[in-house]
Parts: sequence; structure tokens; C-alpha cells
Amino acid sequence: MRRTTLFLTAILVGVSAYAGYKWTESFNGFEVDKATALIPPDEIHSGGPPRDGIPSIDEPRFLSTGDKGAPEGKARVLGLVHNGVAKAYPVSIMNWHEIVNDRFDGSAVVVTYCPLCGSGVAYDAHINGKDVTFGVSGLLYNSDVLLYDRQSESLWSQIMSRAVAGPMTGKRLKMLPLIQTTWEEWHNRYPDSLVLSRDTGYSRDYGQDPYAGYEDSHGVWFPVKHKDRRYHPKERVLGVEVDGQFKAYPFAELSQTSGRLADEVAGKQLVVHFDDASNSARVTDTQGNEFPAIMSFWFAWYAFHPDTGVFTVD
Repeated sequence: MRRTTLFLTAILVGVSAYAGYKWTESFNGFEVDKATALIPPDEIHSGGPPRDGIPSIDEPRFLSTGDKGAPEGKARVLGLVHNGVAKAYPVSIMNWHEIVNDRFDGSAVVVTYCPLCGSGVAYDAHINGKDVTFGVSGLLYNSDVLLYDRQSESLWSQIMSRAVAGPMTGKRLKMLPLIQTTWEEWHNRYPDSLVLSRDTGYSRDYGQDPYAGYEDSHGVWFPVKHKDRRYHPKERVLGVEVDGQFKAYPFAELSQTSGRLADEVAGKQLVVHFDDASNSARVTDTQGNEFPAIMSFWFAWYAFHPDTGVFTVD
């Protein structure tokens, strides 16, 4: 009887310990709890560099438009107007750093760029009442950069705009209306805009594209969960989300329009503006206010949103 009691006690202790055990896996030093993560841990891939191997820019310096060192006219930039301040971030710099922790008139903002997905997204970095700074984890999901915040060390998916692992799992970031365009087009719209300087504190050849040829190729370097062959994998699309509904506007379709398209997504009236000269697009509401959207490669948008609506020309 005593042996039976001891045996049952051992089983109960084992079951209790098992129930309380967290099945975690480590990626670049980040612990991912398999039970709570919003993405499958086996779909997280190392991009090669370690954590912070691609250094974020934490003390950005800026030039005025007339200063020596400003970009050439056709250079690609990420443009953002926030709190009445306009700033441009050359893609030639973002290719090497992917994240800029910045401030707009005192407000914390993080500007992100994933060269593998061609996706630039800016977020309000004031979370849970605190300013948060981000770094590059060196990890990818659906070939897209996973950011991490230095305060909680949670992992955040750029295109999902939310924390996918760590203490902040499920927390969403507020997207700001970032625009990808040419410096010439941005400067014409915002002549007083500041532009990120190459004086970053790091030794990088910003005149060299570390991803040269990638955008024109069909190849995707890392696994993605969903694929669709309707367009070239690197076809540029503008993607919007309204109340959990997604829609993509491929540039191949927009180029066949007048450049201004009125549309409705989840009951919201939107206007898509396409500029063929600068190969750029943006979205506004019917009052002309900029609406947050993500410009990315087609393969990346579809990998995250296989149920996306797609605008096509009749």
C-alpha cells in the first residue's frame, strides 16, 4: 500500500511539473514560448547576422534639403510627416540598418525597413505609457524582419505590426503613414523636409547596395508560408488593412489607371494615389488625410495575407 501511495505521488508531482513547464526554444538569445507565440517557432529563421549584427540607428542625424550630402533626385526614400515635421530616410542607408529610433517633436517613432520584403513601416513607439526602442533581432518570419524591443525583449513582426513572442505577445503597434518614393518627389511635396544623414556613427559603404539584383530576381531567399503566382514575386504592391480586412493594389494594375482610384475596403472609403514617374503609391481618406499602408513586394504581402483582396483593372 505504501509503495502504491509513493508511486501515485510521484506521478502527480511529475504531471504538475509537466503542466507548469514552458516549452521554449531559443533564437539568437530570444526565448520563444511555443504555447503562447503567435507564430510557429519552427517557421522562425535566422537571417545570418546575430542579434544587433545589423545595428539600428539610435542617434540619427539629419541634413536640410540644401545641405551637401542630400540624396540625388531618383534615390529611393521612406518619407514620413508626423507632428508637423517631415523627414526622409534614404533606402541606401536603411538597407544597412533596417531600424531608426527617432523622435518627432518629442514623440518616439521607429522607422523600419526590410530589404528582403521591400517593406517600409513606421510606428508610434510610445507603448504602455513608455517610450520604447527597437533593435534588429537577426531573425525572420515569412522572410520579413523580426524586430525586438529593448525594454521587454519581445519579438515583433514588421508586417503583422504586433508582438509575436515574449512578454508583449499580442500587443499591436500603431502604424504611421510612411511613403516610399523618390527623393525628388518627396522634396517637391515637402521642400522643408529633413533627410537622414550618412553620418550614422557606423562605417558602411552607403553607395553600395548589399542586395543588388535581388529585386529583379524571382528568387526569395527564405521560406514563406503562402505563395501566389499571379504576379512577379517582387511586384510592388500597396497593402491596406481596415478592420481586419486586407487589400493589395499591385503597381502593374495601378499603372493602367489614371493615377487616382476611389475604392472601398470594409466599408471605408479610400483614395489610392499612384505616381508612375516615382513608382510610388499612397492612400488617403476622402478628406485627403494620409492613411497608413504598407508598400512591399507581392510575395511578402501574400505570405502574411493569403486571404487578401486584390485590385485588378477590368
